[in-house]
Amino acid sequence: MKTPMQTRFTVLSCVALGVMSFAPRGHAQSSVTLYGVVDAGLAYNNNAAGSKLYSQASGSLQSDRWGLRGTEDLGGGLSALFALEDGFSISNGKIANGGALFGKRAYVGLSSHEAGTVTLGRQYDSVLDFVSRFSVSDDWATGYGSHPGDLDNLNNNSSENNAIKFLSADYRGFSFGGTYAFGNQAGQFGRNAEWSAGAGYSHGPFAVGAAYVNARDPNYSFYGNLPSSSTTSSNMTSLINAGYASAKTLQIVVAGASYQLGRLTLGGTYSNTQYQDVGSEAGIAAPGGQGTARFNNVEVNAKYQFTPAFRMGITYDWTKGSGINDATYEQAGWGVDYVLSLRTDLYAVGLYQHASGTDSTGQAARANIYAMTPSSTANQVAVLIGMRHKF
Repeated sequence: MKTPMQTRFTVLSCVALGVMSFAPRGHAQSSVTLYGVVDAGLAYNNNAAGSKLYSQASGSLQSDRWGLRGTEDLGGGLSALFALEDGFSISNGKIANGGALFGKRAYVGLSSHEAGTVTLGRQYDSVLDFVSRFSVSDDWATGYGSHPGDLDNLNNNSSENNAIKFLSADYRGFSFGGTYAFGNQAGQFGRNAEWSAGAGYSHGPFAVGAAYVNARDPNYSFYGNLPSSSTTSSNMTSLINAGYASAKTLQIVVAGASYQLGRLTLGGTYSNTQYQDVGSEAGIAAPGGQGTARFNNVEVNAKYQFTPAFRMGITYDWTKGSGINDATYEQAGWGVDYVLSLRTDLYAVGLYQHASGTDSTGQAARANIYAMTPSSTANQVAVLIGMRHKF
């Protein structure tokens, strides 16, 4: 009798082999690509609930994944396309994204050279499409370098289920798009629904982008749309926002820009995140109080390309809470990346965070670098070294 893992492996093998063997026969100009990322390293946390922690890290610079993507030329500038992308942990082999088989992305759609692309399925919102590139967590600082709690989703930790998405073609450097994710709740059209919109412009050394996200019942839609998610209790675990799981609406406004001066690139982001009507979700506690919690975040960063193979970056990030809480989080980071080949690189990152004020739980704010065990004090230091390989 097969174990669940053996059964899952068999299904994945059939999917991969079936798609790759069938697609080229369907059309002479069809293509299917198997791709992935494996990323592993060592991490140090100077204060994990009061103790030092040395651990193996997985998917730090870029989360571990494998996927299939393909296109078919339909003629007249129109193409069909699809993508299936699964996350996993190289440290223990477990499926990531709450056990979802293709928890990162899974969509199918049509693309026009002149108009743009329409896709349906599980997808990223407009923050990834237009702003994430300007934040260091999506570049050299690893996921641990995310803004506190990844409040603005610039590290792309949340995808949208049941989403229809449009991305325009590139019009001389300008592009725009948006998403709408259905809540799929009978008799409650807006329940658990999400939508986003954004735009970007790039010309020469200058690039800029902005996006807006609105999620109803975010504890279940934005933070709780995975197989392992709870349908009755909190799905928010970071001290930065765990106290706001009972919010009715999550609203994110974010913008970013960068400018390249030779080997030096300067960049930054601004975001405003609001958890509105905290206390409105029945059965979920609001320990920090009721009302609206707001966070303003500013990140400034710089990176320098010393050689084609070696670069270094620095960043400072400031997060200020208001409304229900008055927590302030200051975070600084430094990192280096050395490219061994087109597919393999080595990296090292150091991060420091300081917290002050009162956090979402109504307690004295403690440092909590993203995805790490919270500190027992207001300060926390993390150091990572690792290797990434793409295939």
